[in-house]
Amino acid sequence: ELMPLTCRGRVRGLEPSRGDIDDALGNQTQGCLLMTCSDTSQLLNKTVEFEEAVRRVVADVRLDNDIVVSVFETNIRVLGGLLGGHSMAVMLKESGRMVWYQDELLHMAKDLGLRLLPAFNTSSGLPYPRVNLRYGVRGPETRTGTETDTCTACAGTIILEFAALSRFTGDPTFEAHARRALDFLWEKRQRHSNLVGTTINIHSGEWVRRDSGVGAGIDSYYEYLMKAYILLGDDRFLQRFNTHYASIMKYISQPPLLLDVHIHKPLLPARTWMDSLLAFFPGLQVLKGDIQPAIETHEMLYQVTKKHNFLPEAFTTDFRVHWAQHPLRPEFAESTYFLYKATRDPYYLEVGRTILENLNRFARVPCGFAAMKDVRTGSHEDRMDSFFLAEMFKYLFLLFAEEEDLLFNVEDYVFTTEAHLLPLSLSTASNSQAPPLVNNMVLHISAIAVFTVCVRL
Repeated sequence: ELMPLTCRGRVRGLEPSRGDIDDALGNQTQGCLLMTCSDTSQLLNKTVEFEEAVRRVVADVRLDNDIVVSVFETNIRVLGGLLGGHSMAVMLKESGRMVWYQDELLHMAKDLGLRLLPAFNTSSGLPYPRVNLRYGVRGPETRTGTETDTCTACAGTIILEFAALSRFTGDPTFEAHARRALDFLWEKRQRHSNLVGTTINIHSGEWVRRDSGVGAGIDSYYEYLMKAYILLGDDRFLQRFNTHYASIMKYISQPPLLLDVHIHKPLLPARTWMDSLLAFFPGLQVLKGDIQPAIETHEMLYQVTKKHNFLPEAFTTDFRVHWAQHPLRPEFAESTYFLYKATRDPYYLEVGRTILENLNRFARVPCGFAAMKDVRTGSHEDRMDSFFLAEMFKYLFLLFAEEEDLLFNVEDYVFTTEAHLLPLSLSTASNSQAPPLVNNMVLHISAIAVFTVCVRL
């Protein structure tokens, strides 16, 4: 994470603690940022910069650190970044560039994956929320392993990265652990409503927080069910997603709003405000092929954006600020991109222009872009998360890019929740312990191809 107001990287221990937020930091500031954003460089046709970033990561980054990190954040940001970077490096090597590359990023990814595996040593298969990169989760030296709860998204947003790691390396261990966690969450869904809660006990499987929505705490669990089907071709993931989706549209969707409910009494609202992370959901609806509600919710979010310049971290049903921060989240830009790809309506280019102009006008500072401390006052926070470079730049570039601007076909890849690119060719990669794959038609289409077909039908 960068500190764009003071022009330096954030290092844990040198800055005042921010609590759980700092669990995303592994004290590899430069290396982590390069890992997280390397495939963005390649997508932006910055091949020289990409190659230099890979060289620096390989030379400088060490993962054997006595530091406690978030399993979820480390997986989606760092492991995903390494795998996305590896995918780009392999592509370049096959085209005659980076001929020196010998899978160094993949070796680092496996090293990191092995360091995350101790977190999955629970009776349920749900991972501990935190792990010590050197010592794991057991013993006093780990300074972790006492937690009992994790969020649904934290446990359910592992499958893409771990399955990719298994299929790149031929080691089925990682995919097996991710599948087990997803299977457990599915079994623990509320059978009447077919919804999941926000927080679950990793040992007993009891729901700790029984409110259910599509925003913070659950969001990417639904995303990864759909995308696991796209990447891996396993019908069970699609069937589970469709079951959840029907319940979301029955209970949570109140067009154009998406409001949390109680899993045991889904007709009762759990709150009267929405958080900004649900802005990803129209994009997921596009992948599903359900375009009209995606358009409606996206338009609601656009109206909130026009009122406050950015999506507040949380806002009420009448678009007033509930939580005033905006850490430069990319989910609204992501949904804008997917809706434009599905509809080709130039209206979404205008939405993208608004996003871009607001970033330049209100967030740009000499050393980057600063998060908004309060969207009402325009005050800044000395923070620029890695997801800003990994996702926001990527989706905005793709939104406006012409076909000739791209060095490769993005439809050959699926985007992780941090917009890292995993090749669909992994569908046919060997993994002896993975269940049989479905018919080959699925194996050669991407997320974009899926919704394009749905829209045309």
